[in-house]
Amino acid sequence: MRQQSSLARLLSSAAVTAMLAAGLGGCQTMSDITGSITSSKAEASPDADPRRAVEVYGERYRGNPKDADAALRYGQALRATGQRSQAVAVLEQATIAHPGNKALLAAYGRALADNGNFKQAFEVLGRAHTPDNPDWRILSVQGTALDQLGRHDEARRYYASALKIVPEEPSVLSNLGMSYVLSKDLPKAEENLRRAYGNAAADTRVRQNLGLVVGLQGRFAEAETIVKADLPPEEAAANVAYLKQVLSRKDGPRSGSCTIPVASLNRPD
Repeated sequence: MRQQSSLARLLSSAAVTAMLAAGLGGCQTMSDITGSITSSKAEASPDADPRRAVEVYGERYRGNPKDADAALRYGQALRATGQRSQAVAVLEQATIAHPGNKALLAAYGRALADNGNFKQAFEVLGRAHTPDNPDWRILSVQGTALDQLGRHDEARRYYASALKIVPEEPSVLSNLGMSYVLSKDLPKAEENLRRAYGNAAADTRVRQNLGLVVGLQGRFAEAETIVKADLPPEEAAANVAYLKQVLSRKDGPRSGSCTIPVASLNRPD
């Protein structure tokens, strides 16, 4: 009974922290900053370095706080460097100045979700697109906000709507899988994460989510194989070490700590 109770706490704590942490601080984050890595011009751009982007767009924003593009890029750079509260403040003011700007509303909603303001994030994101022209990325983030509010059935309807637009999109399937982790349905979580993992477009966070869910079901050797497959030795070892660390914690990682980056944190523009 004690082991079962401990597992229940781990399921709740690990999954919630994974979504809240958003890979900020020392972990990998999926920023909203745009730019092609294949372009020499993009490499010279401040967008290639989030910290430099904070300086460049911060100066531009302070010079003209009503510049919507500067506010958007500054807010995105603040998010990318883990400055969540500052990002919310900047983007909130920008949406007040430009209430109809859907790009700003989308960025503001994502920043609110990063900051743990899930109810407000859901409401703001609802104004960032329309039923007749839905954005699957926003639908997916709205789903994660609902999951954080404990509204799992509603969240899954948003993921389903996103998947109608982009069938088999791995980031959405991973979100759906983590939704089932939150409601402690690990077999269903694994089913969706395996669908995501089988997609050639899946990134390493999908792999790590799948490894976590497999490990939570007690199949530790298989989980290790998943998180280290086809990776350089150092990266594989780091993934395995962190997986063991998460799974060995009696109560799971504490809220706000850095955890395995997960695709449910994907909030691209």
